[in-house]
Amino acid sequence: MIHGFGVRTFTAIGIVALAAAAVFLLSHDVQTTLVTLVGGIAAVLAAAGTSETTVEEAPTPPPTEAPVTGLGDVLEAIVEPILIVSGSTVAQANAPARALLGGHIVGQDVRLAIRHPAAAERLVGPLDPAVSAPIDLVGLGTLDQRWQMRVVQSARPNGTPGQRIVHLIDQTGNYAAERMRVDFVANASHELRTPLASILGYIETLSDDAGDDPGIRNRFLTIMDNEARRMQRLVEDLISLSRIEAEKYRLPDRAVDLAALIAEVRAELAGSDVMLDIAPAVPAVAGDRVQLSQMLHNLIGNGIKYGAPGTSVAVTLRQDRTGMVRLAVADQGDGIAAEHIPRLTERFYRVDAGRSRAAGGTGLGLAIVKHIVERHRGRLDIASVVGTGTTVSILLPVHAESTANPSVVIKT
Repeated sequence: MIHGFGVRTFTAIGIVALAAAAVFLLSHDVQTTLVTLVGGIAAVLAAAGTSETTVEEAPTPPPTEAPVTGLGDVLEAIVEPILIVSGSTVAQANAPARALLGGHIVGQDVRLAIRHPAAAERLVGPLDPAVSAPIDLVGLGTLDQRWQMRVVQSARPNGTPGQRIVHLIDQTGNYAAERMRVDFVANASHELRTPLASILGYIETLSDDAGDDPGIRNRFLTIMDNEARRMQRLVEDLISLSRIEAEKYRLPDRAVDLAALIAEVRAELAGSDVMLDIAPAVPAVAGDRVQLSQMLHNLIGNGIKYGAPGTSVAVTLRQDRTGMVRLAVADQGDGIAAEHIPRLTERFYRVDAGRSRAAGGTGLGLAIVKHIVERHRGRLDIASVVGTGTTVSILLPVHAESTANPSVVIKT
């Protein structure tokens, strides 16, 4: 007999380690493997406290299950909150659990540590092996956090229930992504349904006697054409956004002369209203030319649409002191209140929905710009002063093999 723990204890721990290794080989999931290892060792050590005895002493069962020792390093290695519960008391908690629920939870009733009606029965009541579905929790940590709780119970070698392992999984990111997806589908459906309903209404009207009047017919056909083109722009933007998101992990590596591209976009927009200030020797950026062209069309187009009548849009390009290329597009419009700026790159977010639709906007322009900038590993900043105008600034990395073209100097 070995003092403290017997040979059977160490043999059982070895078996648990082999089982955890098998779980890892089958699932390649580190967190699941660690939880399996913690549960197995907890069960073995808990059983050892009551079943392993020395020759000289008779076993004396403790009045309550003793806290498990020897699991500290394993628990701390798990990045998600883990609690070991003996009876109804928190015996151990790793650092993420203490950070979430407070350091005082060790030794406390677990129902006080996790105050949630749906969790109480799973934490201390009988566990039905057939019911393994996790419980969704709201209110742990901050109000906007969402957690998923899984509870498993270890078993002693004699088959009696051992300690419970409570695993908390942060689902805040998944919840936010799902909410964005639902909102996106709802907004896209609304944006498509509105012009479609208008087109169908005018078709029905034209099918009646109103279609015999050339003036009415031409006016209705013009409106229908505008609505159809609005739907077309929206569908094109949705497809474009989807394509950009699908490529966001592929870093663009082509050298793009942004100065020449700005001049092309200005010509396409017939831009006497677009003033260029392009510094000499601006190096090429690492990018996707098609997407950067789309970004420029959206930014300069917004400046033209929302600038005050008779004013110009100023486009500035130069190399920043950080070595990156800085592009700035400034209009002289009404400006945007500070509370709206953080949301401008959200899909379908509009400061003035009526004005945006009247100007032909889809509500996706700045969202597309943001995703293009992110794919290019750049930075986007929006500054605005109400009554003065708005400036959108973008920093883009220089192409690694770029050589600046000193002949490109535009200031008009």
